[in-house]
Amino acid sequence: MVDIGPKTVAVFGQAIDDAKTILWNGPMGIFEMPPFAEGTKQIAERVAESGATTIVGGGDTVAAIEQFSDASRFTHVSTGGGASLEFLEGRTLPGVAALLDR
Repeated sequence: MVDIGPKTVAVFGQAIDDAKTILWNGPMGIFEMPPFAEGTKQIAERVAESGATTIVGGGDTVAAIEQFSDASRFTHVSTGGGASLEFLEGRTLPGVAALLDR
């Protein structure tokens, strides 16, 4: 699978419309290739227009929203996708631990 289709966009879109907070980590497909970019493009637009608190993480996701939208339309944008998820899981991040040790 290299992209999501219209039915999945509709299902995700309904969840996005109902959300108060959205954490998005990872594009929907191979957005760098135009034939497989539509799902990511539609989700990026839907998230940007949602009115929810929007947190975007991960370098590929950031590249996608910069390609299809304007990063300033999102509440928080970070290239630290994996680290952001680990932080939300409650794991100790090495950089934070080093600061706390001082």
